[in-house]
Amino acid sequence: MGSHSHEVTDAILETLKRAGAGLKEAGVRFALAGGCAGYARGAAPSLHDVDFALVEEDVPLALKTLESLGFRTAKPPEDWLVKAFDEEGVLVDLIFSLADRPVTEAMIARAQPINTAALSLPVLEATDLVISWILPLSEHACDYGSLLPMVRAMREQVDWDRVASVAAPSPYASTFVTLLERLHIIAPTTPRPDSTWP
Repeated sequence: MGSHSHEVTDAILETLKRAGAGLKEAGVRFALAGGCAGYARGAAPSLHDVDFALVEEDVPLALKTLESLGFRTAKPPEDWLVKAFDEEGVLVDLIFSLADRPVTEAMIARAQPINTAALSLPVLEATDLVISWILPLSEHACDYGSLLPMVRAMREQVDWDRVASVAAPSPYASTFVTLLERLHIIAPTTPRPDSTWP
């Protein structure tokens, strides 16, 4: 984010506060996700936009709520999210499918309230957050370097055995877990064969 990093971060956190407060007041079932959730959980700011995970049937209410706050909304070609932009052009992604899996009420129920930008907001459980980051890893998008500092900052909040279980079918996600073990960032994991996600 270069020399404007503090300005960018402040603008994103202001948008996060406005959008989050509005969604909360409207009763939308949502949780903070993405880089902002990592930031709320103690990782260094790596903020480009605001990501909220929400139950798909609440998308219309979420869009109506943000429009009432002055956001411009858009439905992109992707079938797993919708977008909203505030007056400054800061992007809010409303994500109803994470890693090709629908966001469930159970996932939102596991979210924990954390004081973020002077506002208590539900934040994805750390284990769910890490899974949402590593499951999409693929041959075409496999940036372990940007993930390492994020998960290192959150490592004590995460159920790594559950992460390893869910990651096992993916060679890219499971290799990342192995890398964390080899770097002694986490203890050796014991995958549980009955673990599912979300």
